[in-house]
Amino acid sequence: MDGIHLLGEWYGCPADAPVFTQAEPLRELCVGAAREAGLTVVGERFFQFEPQGVTGTVLLAESHIAIHTWPEAGFVTVDVYVCNYTTDNTAKAEQVFRALERALRPARTRFQAIRRGGRDA
Repeated sequence: MDGIHLLGEWYGCPADAPVFTQAEPLRELCVGAAREAGLTVVGERFFQFEPQGVTGTVLLAESHIAIHTWPEAGFVTVDVYVCNYTTDNTAKAEQVFRALERALRPARTRFQAIRRGGRDA
């Protein structure tokens, strides 16, 4: 299936930001960004590590968002993957990715966009 997979590695994020250190604010951010972009949230799960760090996923009808934080290192990894089955959702994926990046405020980023799927020739 055609789709876009956006991958981010974000460095130098403020270690004291609640969206970086706590599961519930990060969950609200991710679910809200998906809905604001017009994607369909069908489930989510976020886990708070002790003493710090969060891992979370938002299951979308269009695919998923996955995010992992390491406050002790000021580091985040994020994946936003959407399928383009009946419509091109690329702009929606990009909107979610940018919203998360704005909220987590990295000092330095690494970004990859991978086109996935396609028709078998």
